[in-house]
Amino acid sequence: MDTLSYKTASANKETAEKKWLLVDADGQTLGRLASKVAFLLRGKHKPSFTPNADCGDNVIVINAEKIVLSGDKMQTKEYIRHTGYPGGQRILTAVEILNKHPERLVEKAVKGMLPKNRLGSALYRNMKVYVGAEHNQDAQKPEAVNLDSIK
Repeated sequence: MDTLSYKTASANKETAEKKWLLVDADGQTLGRLASKVAFLLRGKHKPSFTPNADCGDNVIVINAEKIVLSGDKMQTKEYIRHTGYPGGQRILTAVEILNKHPERLVEKAVKGMLPKNRLGSALYRNMKVYVGAEHNQDAQKPEAVNLDSIK
């Protein structure tokens, strides 16, 4: 048997066929939405998935303010950050973040599900999150995605 008669094709940044996908977050649970968006950003839904390359799609998430958290997580889930100064620990609940900057809830959840390296940072830049149904990517002609059909 000739071992050079077949080759496994690995996708890379140049050969990846990237599309623009539109995801509606209206009524979706935050964690489930975030895992599916991360799945699309990585490109795991494509047959040409390569773990070390950016071969995923660009994702637009709209209606970020209509996201849902199960149970009483809206009041009890805490997001902790530190300013860098002594005594600078700041704690915000999910409802406080949702009132001020609803897009940050989705961004933080998706970012936590991406790889923690340069590839993860590059994949994170392929996501746009908007409050409301309007977005600025009309020129890219995004395709609407039904999240129930993923995974």
